Amino acid sequence: MNVQHPFLRQIQLKKQQIPDYNRYPFDLAVIRSLTTLSFHPKVTYIVGENGMGKSTLMESIAVAWGFNPEGGTMNFSFSTRATHSSLFDYIQLIKGPRRPKDGFFFRAESYYNLATTIDELDSQPSFGPPIKDSYGGKSLHEQSHGESFFATFVHRFGGEGLYILDEPEAALSPLRQMAMLTRIHELVLQNSQFIIATHSPILMAYPDSIIYNLTPDGIEVQMLEETDHFLIMKEFLNHKDKMLKELFAEASEP
Repeated sequence: MNVQHPFLRQIQLKKQQIPDYNRYPFDLAVIRSLTTLSFHPKVTYIVGENGMGKSTLMESIAVAWGFNPEGGTMNFSFSTRATHSSLFDYIQLIKGPRRPKDGFFFRAESYYNLATTIDELDSQPSFGPPIKDSYGGKSLHEQSHGESFFATFVHRFGGEGLYILDEPEAALSPLRQMAMLTRIHELVLQNSQFIIATHSPILMAYPDSIIYNLTPDGIEVQMLEETDHFLIMKEFLNHKDKMLKELFAEASEP
């Protein structure tokens, strides 16, 4: 049996070095309660409500590893606006014995900037092939939002890689989200490791994984069926008319 070892085993927060827990991002509940966080060798999910610090935590892990804060491979160094926090300076990475041959930080909110940078670089003289060839051969701006997302997952992700994905479902239909699960499995079989922040119960469904739910009280481990994302979606689909009636009644209240 082939035992897969993680590229990234764990992060530790350098608590003694944190200057002030009363300012961002150290005032976030997830950071206040964080000591160590261990990663599944295949897929780790970071979930929770908006404002819990998912993207901040994902960004700090990615930047500490060496990725560009706005996304891409470790070869990208563009910056449209330096808004990332200093949290990465206080994160200690505990790496595994293997080193990845590939890697990518996918950030939905700044994907447009990544696509623009690729087009700009490809417009300059170069002895090598266009960068867009690694993304399927077509400019990411000449595709729909969802198509350009999926082009990266299918063409750019090459296996034996560490892939940090922040809300990759943002432009994907439910059908494409299921296709994304298939792609994740293909890459896991090629000894890849994923860390994924998501709101999608579909994407959370990979069976060989761990789910960390960020709450106002800290971090807890959950099964898919225990997450609010799954329970709320299930309740809505099973009792749509009842839930719509309740939602619209709330909206009608003075």
